[in-house]
Amino acid sequence: MGVYAGWVGHNNRSDGAKKICNEQKDVALLFSGECFAEPDTRTRLGQKGHRLSGTGGDWLVDLYEEEGDQFFEKLNGLFSGLLVDQRRNKAFLFNDRYGVERIYVHETRDATYFASEAKALLAVLPDLRAFDQNGVAQYLAYGCTLGERTLFRGISLLPGGSKWTFEYGAIRSKERYFEPVFWETQETVAAEQFEDEFSETFRRVLPRYSEHGESVGISLTGGLDTRMVMACLPQTETSHPCYTFVGESGLTLDARLSARIAEVRGLRHHVLGIEPDFLRNFGTHLDRTVRVTDGYAGATASHEIYFNARARELSPIRLTGNFGSEILRSVSTFKPIRLNSELLSKDCAALVGSETQRMVGKNVHAVTFAAFREIPWKLFGLLAAGRSQLTFRTPYLDNELVALAYRAPASLRHSPLPALELVRSASPELARIPTDRGELLGGSVWGHAFRRAFGEVTFKLDYYHTEGLPPFLNALDPCVNALSPFGVLGLHKFLPYRRWFRNELVPVVLERISSDRVRCAPWWAKNAPEAVARKHVAGQGNYVRELNAILTLEAIERLLVAGEPLGVSVEQEKDLEAAI
Repeated sequence: MGVYAGWVGHNNRSDGAKKICNEQKDVALLFSGECFAEPDTRTRLGQKGHRLSGTGGDWLVDLYEEEGDQFFEKLNGLFSGLLVDQRRNKAFLFNDRYGVERIYVHETRDATYFASEAKALLAVLPDLRAFDQNGVAQYLAYGCTLGERTLFRGISLLPGGSKWTFEYGAIRSKERYFEPVFWETQETVAAEQFEDEFSETFRRVLPRYSEHGESVGISLTGGLDTRMVMACLPQTETSHPCYTFVGESGLTLDARLSARIAEVRGLRHHVLGIEPDFLRNFGTHLDRTVRVTDGYAGATASHEIYFNARARELSPIRLTGNFGSEILRSVSTFKPIRLNSELLSKDCAALVGSETQRMVGKNVHAVTFAAFREIPWKLFGLLAAGRSQLTFRTPYLDNELVALAYRAPASLRHSPLPALELVRSASPELARIPTDRGELLGGSVWGHAFRRAFGEVTFKLDYYHTEGLPPFLNALDPCVNALSPFGVLGLHKFLPYRRWFRNELVPVVLERISSDRVRCAPWWAKNAPEAVARKHVAGQGNYVRELNAILTLEAIERLLVAGEPLGVSVEQEKDLEAAI
């Protein structure tokens, strides 16, 4: 049939790549990710004589045999796959509706190459080992590439909800089995009806993500989205280890609240913090992050693999509240980065300026923007880093919940009320614990106002402490730092890359930025990267975003474009030996 495909994955991962065949062995599915069957689907397949065992996805091929080409529309989860039907001499390349489980593609006159990681294509097609200039410009403008574009020349992304059909080794059609407009055309409902439907849907959907043959770990914060998960968590015999990520200095507000939340549900809570080995081996963590994520997470995301590797020791599956605020309350961090203009070369600055003018969210439904743009484009790197260590699950990208979010009335599109009401009705005791931003149901008006004000003020102070004040207020920076002894800093943000780049990480920063690879890169003005680094180290401004861009692109060029091997530092070897 002209189809050649292979896979690699962890055997003990529920989302690991696998091959699934029908009983006659003439339909084969290579599948990566997870897909959740509704109970009636499993019942219907069982009634028709299909064998269903375990949670390995064997039912997917059975569903295809029953549904034919409509099979893809029935899938619910984050996944990609290649389905080969020898009976019809057809093969189908497909991915999830949002495009979160990526497929990178390169097309020639003679063949179509695809892989779930860009580095695989770079390894076998040397001509592709070059940057895409517009892709880099988009990265420097927004911290990600947009749409189907990638960082690499000649490599594009399969759009979300794609179904490419091959016959006898050649592409016959490039279709979308799902478009956001299918959900956008739904009618909105009244606020009371929406709250009732949301509560019923969330309670019904959550068990798909929380139940498994082994314990599912729950990544807890003090926010609303994990609170909903804990309030509606089904009672089972399997215990759920809970954990919260913290920094070097100790407990955050998230950790304190999470411990109380876990105690209410009778679950054990763990605090997973930054240890000295993270900063000691920062260069290795940075390189590994860039390689694992194809460059979509970099220097200031180097902690993600570190944290998730520790979480894997508690459970191989991580259930989170990620993306709840984006889908349900239209919270967004997608905006131009606005790097210092002195850093970029003239040509690069022109490209970046052009890309920055793109109106990525203009005239787009808020839920469409969150589910089909911000999450698969801007937030992909963090997700990919974590998913390299464990199975990542969130109920907030379930088809039913996302579809329902489109029906919310305008009055609730930015409101926490449906979430707060769900927590109150499902677990009144959890509703009495305030969120990290001071939200809760009940209590006095004055007490509620104080908690809200305290949460907002300390969050802003944390932001300014870790990210820095606006340039025209730099003189006040020492005043913010002086608040450290009073316990109002570090309650929310616990990864002080600004301080680390100025102190502990100075050697690795200066070593990499002073390399010939950085000096010769076409993106930067002459001598600008070293000047920016030295200004940051000297406390003459906050250049964390600039340093992140320089360090990340340097690692991408070295590891993915030039193809240099991923090394292990001497310090990390010592840490590994000590651990053994």
